[in-house]
Amino acid sequence: MRTVRDAVFDILRRYELTTIFANPGSTEVPLLTGLPDDLRFVLGLHEGSVVGMATGWAIGRAAPALALLHTAAGLGNAVNAIATARENRVPLVVLVGQQDRRHLALEPFLAGRLTGLAGDYPVRADQPVRAQDVPGAVARAYHEAATSRGPALVVVPMDDWAAPFDGETVAAPVRLLRPAAVADADLAPLVELLGGARTPAIVSGAGVGSGWAALVALAERLGCPVYQESFGGRAGFPQDHPQYGGVLPGERGELRERLAPHDVVLAVGAPVFRQYSYAPGPLVPSGTVVALVTDDPDVAHRSPADLAYLASPEAVCARLADLVPPSGRGGAWSRAHGHSPYSGGPLRPTDVLRELAGRLPHDVALIEEAPSARPDLHALVPARTSFGFLSAAMGGLGFGLPAAVGLRMAQPHRPVVAVVGDGSALYGVQALWSAAHYRVGALFVVLANGRYAVMDGLAERHGGGKAPWPPFDEVDMGGLARSLGCPAVRVETYDDLTGTLDEVMPSLGTRETPLLLDVAVTVER
Repeated sequence: MRTVRDAVFDILRRYELTTIFANPGSTEVPLLTGLPDDLRFVLGLHEGSVVGMATGWAIGRAAPALALLHTAAGLGNAVNAIATARENRVPLVVLVGQQDRRHLALEPFLAGRLTGLAGDYPVRADQPVRAQDVPGAVARAYHEAATSRGPALVVVPMDDWAAPFDGETVAAPVRLLRPAAVADADLAPLVELLGGARTPAIVSGAGVGSGWAALVALAERLGCPVYQESFGGRAGFPQDHPQYGGVLPGERGELRERLAPHDVVLAVGAPVFRQYSYAPGPLVPSGTVVALVTDDPDVAHRSPADLAYLASPEAVCARLADLVPPSGRGGAWSRAHGHSPYSGGPLRPTDVLRELAGRLPHDVALIEEAPSARPDLHALVPARTSFGFLSAAMGGLGFGLPAAVGLRMAQPHRPVVAVVGDGSALYGVQALWSAAHYRVGALFVVLANGRYAVMDGLAERHGGGKAPWPPFDEVDMGGLARSLGCPAVRVETYDDLTGTLDEVMPSLGTRETPLLLDVAVTVER
């Protein structure tokens, strides 16, 4: 007899969802026991790491990944990672186990009240009415995740897997195509706007994805600077290009000042415009016209733009590069770094980032989760490919370590480096066990200052007196890593730093074991 489980396995094979990231419990045992040899199981020791690794895998493969969670406990622990996947627009299929359907009405032990537990962050959440609806729900979740670029959830009671499936219908298409072409006539208003601009600018964002070539061609056609969106999850333009103008500030007054020279600003794959702390006033100076190209309906619908296109950024930029008349403008836009070289004393984050930048290979995937050091990283470590800067756009901690593990698993020959603060690392430290167990050769550079430095800075600027949270400088990140099976090296001096990087970096793309560098850094004010 063909079962629901058999039908779901066939769907996983069809859509190449054959790697299952999971931290299972009893409700997942009927699915996983006797797993076929062509399906790969990857254990994470915490559900945040499970979804984080799946997120990295999906980024690396540019396709949906599969995560399996254990009822309310698993889904609850994973909500922050699910929210991050949604904000980063990463497609995930998330299966959530549930107690036996036949006595759910009695709320047995481990029954989960799962409706709405992940909030509005899933692009779809489904609890199939019948066991026989599960295969169609999984197939639809794949399509929904790919179309909306986010996590799609399916709740599956544990007895559903053994239910018969012969003669049933899968309520989802076998193949779904998403044509991305844009008609020239539809682009005419934008062509006219850009063609008539005196001092245009482009703001690139994570939504550009891998379509850098089209955006570069458009930027060079316009001869204008290209700024990176603030707080984005991915670089949207080569940051070693002479027209790259740096990262936009995340405060309105500074944003208006930065954009003041420009009469037209085109946001590509970025919202208009992401901020952090609230400040009054408009986003852009009076008289500046804002246009937007995005394939994210939410961004298109909420952005205060004068002209918005809900379309593929790559397709639109490719056509605009042909349709917009050459401007004759040119030149380079300098970015002042203002970072002094190492001159003795304790290591600063800038010292670590400068030495790292000089040794990183061109094709590195760099994952960042060091909030207090992010501005310095942007200035010192330019992203030279679309993988050159990846971060948690949501802002919640716990992304860096597991995402690096999943990405390296997806692309085993790409050098992968995660630069994280010790406070951030503690939210996803369980992923180091998975890295060690599955021989994932990522490099984790932990900037260890023993405190939440970004929070301390915010408290000082707030002017409300001494912050109540203490430092945690007793935490031994290297010891934690080694206890999870991950090799670690303590770095305390400049010679330690340069010597270790010189030894490690040449083998970054071929190493088969992870390594954590526990780098003691001082807090810069």
